[in-house]
Amino acid sequence: MSVSEFSGKRVTVMGLGLLGGGVGVARYLALEGARVTATDLKDEAALAESVAKLSGLPIVFHLGGHVDSDFTDADLVIVNPAVPDSSPYLAKARAAGVRLETEINFFFKLCAAPIVGVTGSNGKSTTASLLYHLLGAGSRTPWLGGNIGRSLLDELDAIRPDNWVVLELSSFQLERLGPTGLSPSVSVVLNLSPNHLDRHPTLRAYARAKQPILTNQGQGDAALLNADCRIVSRWGRLGKGRKLYFSTAGPVERGAWVDGDRALWRDGAESATLFRLADLRLRGPHNLGNALAAAGAAVLCGVAPAAIGPRLADFQPLEHRLEFVRTLDGVSYYNDSKATTPEAAIVGLRSFAEPVVLVAGGYDKHLRFGAMATEVCERARAVVLLGATAKKLRRAIRRKGNVDLRTVPDLAAAVREARSLAQPGDAVLLSPGCASWDMFENFEERGRLFKKLIAEL
Repeated sequence: MSVSEFSGKRVTVMGLGLLGGGVGVARYLALEGARVTATDLKDEAALAESVAKLSGLPIVFHLGGHVDSDFTDADLVIVNPAVPDSSPYLAKARAAGVRLETEINFFFKLCAAPIVGVTGSNGKSTTASLLYHLLGAGSRTPWLGGNIGRSLLDELDAIRPDNWVVLELSSFQLERLGPTGLSPSVSVVLNLSPNHLDRHPTLRAYARAKQPILTNQGQGDAALLNADCRIVSRWGRLGKGRKLYFSTAGPVERGAWVDGDRALWRDGAESATLFRLADLRLRGPHNLGNALAAAGAAVLCGVAPAAIGPRLADFQPLEHRLEFVRTLDGVSYYNDSKATTPEAAIVGLRSFAEPVVLVAGGYDKHLRFGAMATEVCERARAVVLLGATAKKLRRAIRRKGNVDLRTVPDLAAAVREARSLAQPGDAVLLSPGCASWDMFENFEERGRLFKKLIAEL
């Protein structure tokens, strides 16, 4: 793809959004001379922050709804990952013969540097950020972007062929990357469990959406797969890339694993120490798997195994992921707002030995709560429920056991209720097990409000 081919062309960016992708591609194409229209179902007030980032550029905004001609009369439509293929506006564009692209596809076609892609149902952001941090120990400049909320299109001129680009990739992004035949040079697949079933009709369909990260790889590429995941461990035959594995449960023939108090790496006859488990500052056993994946991928990108441990010890937890907020009256408060699936909430609960008062509930992605309910009954002193799934969660928990359950109308009430239920030595944990869209713009907004409310106690 040549950028110059878009000079003077009519480009519609469908889904301006708040997480950077729509803004990044709109700005980039406008600066390259395209005639850009940005359109979104949200109105200007809701998108004020994104609109402000495009101030001064010759961009037309159609917000609060879509206009048919933006799709039928365009030369190109850039589609936000959240827009389903069933959108009638995409159907109009296809019927008119208009080319469809995504911001990530666009970046793959233009980026000069090799790409490391990280996907999975849980742990993507932590693993991608940790990998980016570890690559700083190597000789090649790293970049971080993708689904983590940052478009790298603005940085294309600075990204050199001898750099590494780390991209967090969602199922929505990978599904549309598939037809391009493009893939990361190094792919990391962390796990697969039910998620986004409001978009993907079945778990099998969700898995297929993820698989282009492997199926598009060529013989010179490599992939690191989770040997402990029942589903992902069977993906070794997908694509032509070389396959390695990581495991917290035992040795692997090639890849990363745990041996006593050390993480080891082997890609041949000899093994080497990646890090001591004491080097890992992230809470929860799931983060050991994330660290193995990041460390193994870093070695595949040329970082010496001996350099991993010191860098790992410097890494700080990301916001909204088992993030410690404060201790008050002997009770510790944690923000795990990024736990938007039942499986992620289970991981959060298992990260605590102390009794937990759980704050849970939110938007309904049509996921099952049985396993989460079992974990709640085993580990939680009490549960405060809110959001669209509160009744569904209550029923699931009641079927599994007898835990103190409270239902509240909003997050402020949830914080007050959780504080009244917690005892010294307990942890109050916001780990919703659900998306945030019924009450918040995104999980970041939910998490930041939770922290604000805790700070005000």
